[in-house]
Amino acid sequence: MRVLVVEDNRDICENIGDYLGARGHITDFAHDGISAMHLALTEPIDVIVLDVMLPGMNGLTFCRKLRREAKQDTPVLMLTARDTLPDKLAGFDAGADDYLVKPFALQELHARLLSLCRRGQAKTGQLLRVGDLTMDKQTLEVRRGSQKLILNPACLKILERLMEASPAVVMRASLETLLWGDERPDSDALRSHLYKLRQAIDKPFDRPLLHTVHRIGYRLAELDDNVPA
Repeated sequence: MRVLVVEDNRDICENIGDYLGARGHITDFAHDGISAMHLALTEPIDVIVLDVMLPGMNGLTFCRKLRREAKQDTPVLMLTARDTLPDKLAGFDAGADDYLVKPFALQELHARLLSLCRRGQAKTGQLLRVGDLTMDKQTLEVRRGSQKLILNPACLKILERLMEASPAVVMRASLETLLWGDERPDSDALRSHLYKLRQAIDKPFDRPLLHTVHRIGYRLAELDDNVPA
């Protein structure tokens, strides 16, 4: 789970980051609304923890802009000391999905974020993700981190199949059937498409995701440096 914490209190950020990090989650931070909006629109975020009182752009304005102008449906949990019913209703009206009042228990925050993330994934079942690589199956937009990648139709088909199967291996024959049906060309054709795909999704980045399994096929996965592909 990748969480964006939008909070100007650095101690709260550190506590949340340490707690979520110890449980295997990735946490990004923004200390003002404007920086948060940039991250929310350019990074593959699963759920947002949002304070209301922020410099630059307050949490309510941020949430309205995210929903109504940017048309983003990333789950948002508002985290604030404002605990009256009108405050909570204002948060939900702005587009928040959940509301947690300070002070709070980190265990409860974690449980709420997991629930929101599951709901968001079920709602947006069109999004595939492997590491920092994402594909929107509806728009066919592919990104690695904040960088948008341009792929030809054959590479898009291959990538979708590999992402759906990840981290399992997809056999060469399966990819050939996907592209050409029963009329398969020579083996160099598939190799050429895989080369182009690797150039697009791996070469500009530090860590490879596409791995060749000798004489069997290919897989898309985050591998430890000491684990053979």
